[in-house]
Amino acid sequence: PLDLLVPVFSLQLSNTAILHQIRRDQVTDTCRANSVSSRKRRVLTPNDLKHLVVDEDHEMIYCYVPKVACTNWKRVMMVLTGRGKYSDPMEIPANEAHVSSNLKTLNQYSIPEINHRLKNYMKFLFVREPFERLVSAYRNKFTQKYNTSFHKRYGTKIVRRQRKNATQEALRKGDDVKFEEFVAYLIDPHTQREEPFNEHWQTVYSLCHPCHIHYDLIGKYETLEEDSNYILQLAGVGNYLKFPTYAKSTRTTDEMTTEFFQNISSEHQTQLYEVYKLDFLMFNYSVPSYLKLE
Repeated sequence: PLDLLVPVFSLQLSNTAILHQIRRDQVTDTCRANSVSSRKRRVLTPNDLKHLVVDEDHEMIYCYVPKVACTNWKRVMMVLTGRGKYSDPMEIPANEAHVSSNLKTLNQYSIPEINHRLKNYMKFLFVREPFERLVSAYRNKFTQKYNTSFHKRYGTKIVRRQRKNATQEALRKGDDVKFEEFVAYLIDPHTQREEPFNEHWQTVYSLCHPCHIHYDLIGKYETLEEDSNYILQLAGVGNYLKFPTYAKSTRTTDEMTTEFFQNISSEHQTQLYEVYKLDFLMFNYSVPSYLKLE
């Protein structure tokens, strides 16, 4: 009976391989179709590679996208690169996973080393429905009392710009930003000119540069476990390392996202869609049914 298991298993793998090929093609096609707008195709600089985590032992590169299971993937990368220092990803405290010195990123290498790794290592990233990711970022950064650094850094600015007759307290604390104000801030041309978006709401397109870097695997938040374990299998560690599963009752869902968008005017929805359009197209997410686009 053991012999029978092999074809079934390899069949599953080939289906998965085809799925990832389709995802890769979608990115390539979107990049090609939109290259007119990005004719000023910039050459990547080391500064563009801060999100690419390198695992030299298993020759892998992971581009992390905040709000797409990146804490758990960073934990897994710490197990993989820790040379035995960690064995269980979930034993690593979340805040430790985000300490930059715990993981090596591609921008820390010389240009020839960077090129060698981009050419030879297995490269992957994880994506999520763009507006669900956005609501998740908003809920995490602006509705949690403990995120005072975000309230100070962004909240006060958003309140100052988007709220008429804001109270002194709101201007000082910035801890009660409404989703509508957050959206108005994101689509404000002034914001775009002033500085790059924070990584929690920056597009995947801008964080991971999928038109310049050819990713071998594109995992999705919607199929997080299967995709993650497939990647660990390809890396040759699947037999002793599984992606941590967790039942998060607080996670942002499609229904929740729908609700958040109820109060956003169709004009603002349309402008916001434009900001994230490439992420929608590139990773094959359809226009959400709840949008009232102009």
